[in-house]
Amino acid sequence: MTTGSRPRFSVRTGLAAAPDHDGPFEDVPEHLLVPLQRWVNNALTYEGSQQDHKARPICLRLRISPSLNRYGSPVYVKPLTQTIGVQLLDVVDEVLQTKAAASWEINTLSEMLDDAGSAYRVNEAEDGLEERVTPAVRDAARYTIANAAAGPAAGSAADHLAAAWQAAYGRSPDPVRAYSEAIKAVECAAHAIIQPNNAKATLGTMLGEIKNARHKFTAAISSPAGDPIAPAESMMRALWEGQTSRHGAQTATVPETLEAARAGVHLAAALVQWFVSGAIVRTP
Repeated sequence: MTTGSRPRFSVRTGLAAAPDHDGPFEDVPEHLLVPLQRWVNNALTYEGSQQDHKARPICLRLRISPSLNRYGSPVYVKPLTQTIGVQLLDVVDEVLQTKAAASWEINTLSEMLDDAGSAYRVNEAEDGLEERVTPAVRDAARYTIANAAAGPAAGSAADHLAAAWQAAYGRSPDPVRAYSEAIKAVECAAHAIIQPNNAKATLGTMLGEIKNARHKFTAAISSPAGDPIAPAESMMRALWEGQTSRHGAQTATVPETLEAARAGVHLAAALVQWFVSGAIVRTP
């Protein structure tokens, strides 16, 4: 992110104090409004003609009424370019999802969001927006997903972890799905090591296996108590028991909060990396 890497001239020279808040900006700040609206217009315009056939499904999905031209025919691009606030973010997200924008337009949007100090960025697949996170954290998650994808014994761990990340940091976060996908990612990565002979293994049954046969596991991180599997076991238990929406009961089901889901995703990423990298192994 470029914002904040170099103080303003007035701040550097002591002519003004640094602003109390200079990003990341939630919603659409005033300085980003017109640039985003113009970006939407450019993405839905080809050789001077507005592409209403691309804009129509976006209007319908976002429940935005079309305008009428002087002949009484519906016009779909114009109302999209007049949206503001979170609705404008929804429009940008939909334009990306429908692949209506060219590659260079997506690059322009990415730079625009960076320069404006937006709390959002274009996701890795370039098919939507996601909340911005520290690059080092994002890169670590990406590295783990790539490692899991390359390891055949990890099953679908990479797919589940990628889905968890998107559900946690995408434009429309889904905490319950994020947490559930995070658990599935760990189950896939740990299955071949913890319970290879149990086709119906879950994180819960794996914890039971560790409890009953902990002497069968070794880990790269040593434990002062001589119990090398203890750190991983503690993390797995925290992830498993922290899922508040897993079972229904007479009391109301409590869905995971976004904060809990994001914490769960990062916890899962660490566990997946441990299992796919060989940091945890099962002894003969």
